[in-house]
Amino acid sequence: MKNYTITVNGNVYDVTVEENGAAAPARAQAPVRPAAAPAPAAPAPAAPASAAGSVKIEAGAAGKVFKIEKKAGDAVKKGDAILVLEIMKMETPVVAPSDGTVASIDVSVGDAVESGALLATLN
Repeated sequence: MKNYTITVNGNVYDVTVEENGAAAPARAQAPVRPAAAPAPAAPAPAAPASAAGSVKIEAGAAGKVFKIEKKAGDAVKKGDAILVLEIMKMETPVVAPSDGTVASIDVSVGDAVESGALLATLN
């Protein structure tokens, strides 16, 4: 076993690599001590409990809500655009992951959203 200390983007990680023989690939351990913890993200606005659906649709990247294509109560098929985010000056559709009915739209046009923020829910 070999121990290494690696710095990535200012975060320090201790990594242990096992040597299992010439044919076996090396395995790295998960980071054990980051030098600085990232700032906690602001929580996304919560949908009213009565309107929340069982399938959550979250932002894949940070951006701005450009257009809302569907409204609560609309039936959608897998792949239908529910809303459009502007990410790095590109319009990126956010699509339904499955067939269902839109239970809630949790953002408005112009809202800035972070990666992982709740955008909508489906039933």
